[in-house]
Amino acid sequence: MKLSRATVRRTRTLGTATAIAALLLTACGTDDNTGIPGAVDFSSDTIECGPPGTLLASGSTAQANAMEVWVNVYQANCPDAQVNYKPTGSGAGIQEFLQGTTAFAGSDSLLSPAEVEQSRSVCRDGGRAIHLPMVAGPIAIGYNLPGVQDLVLDAETLARIFNSEITAWNDPAIAELNPDADLPETRITPFSRSDGSGTTDNFTSYLHGAAPDAWPYEPDKNWRGKGGQSADGSSGLVGMVQQNEGAISYFELSYAHQNGIDTVLIDTGAAEPVAATVENASAGIASGTVIGTGADLAMELDYTTTAERAYPIVLVSYEIVCDRGNDPETVELTRAFLRYIASEEGQQKITRIDYAAIPDEIITQVRDRIADLG
Repeated sequence: MKLSRATVRRTRTLGTATAIAALLLTACGTDDNTGIPGAVDFSSDTIECGPPGTLLASGSTAQANAMEVWVNVYQANCPDAQVNYKPTGSGAGIQEFLQGTTAFAGSDSLLSPAEVEQSRSVCRDGGRAIHLPMVAGPIAIGYNLPGVQDLVLDAETLARIFNSEITAWNDPAIAELNPDADLPETRITPFSRSDGSGTTDNFTSYLHGAAPDAWPYEPDKNWRGKGGQSADGSSGLVGMVQQNEGAISYFELSYAHQNGIDTVLIDTGAAEPVAATVENASAGIASGTVIGTGADLAMELDYTTTAERAYPIVLVSYEIVCDRGNDPETVELTRAFLRYIASEEGQQKITRIDYAAIPDEIITQVRDRIADLG
């Protein structure tokens, strides 16, 4: 059965967190987007606690809300452990990991060959950094255009908007995709990340893969489009969209839902435009394949899928850790925490806050890699 545009209109209201303040995730920088739904239960009957201690990690803002849930659950059930995850962005998180200051990094994009080589100086005993896919979900395109809901855009139009070639909301290219909408003359203000970001890397991978003529730039953590304005972190982009009529930007679906921001439906060439939902993101991720070698589980995604209900702007967010040669003072706690977030319970809890669980055939391999960490 095909979804109508009215059917796919998203729900705007989420519950508020019921966590005890002492258990809340310590967040630094501009991406303190706390406010996880009260429906998330912090109790657990399955956690195998690791040793007492403190675990430091940083990186991806895309997985910040998932980390908040995981940290709250782990600390509620393992009170002798403290996990501090700083949502500083993928680029900053990778650099901190490569400097040896964190136990693992969260990243929405793959390490470069040079970064993998650099990791050999941090990972002891001949180890190297590997990618463990741990959380996935859609990158939503949020916009502020009062009176216009269920806005439909395609890859080429998005590329031209974010490259400052389409500058008004009543442009013929947008009107053609939205024949029933009353589009205003309002100027379009595209906002991009000012910091190095895996979300930017994945969004530009989509633009370049699906509309290479309109977006000739190679995918990158750093924004390469022309014009527009910028803000730091996903929460910074959310604030700019909320404050500026005519604005458009990209951020994880959880940020859009928690802040009541309208999101774009994508015309992929399928029978119906595709909404940014967890279920549709899972369909998009299903076409991905593992391209890593050895213990590495790096994935390659298909940004040009035209499968029904497959949302194409998706990211897989990784935990970057040494396959062996981790810090002996924290490796057992690292293993215990990662074991929980890769567990069936850990994966299911984050589906309640707009993340897609990693497919079974992949997450079982992740669990094997965690068990072998040394």
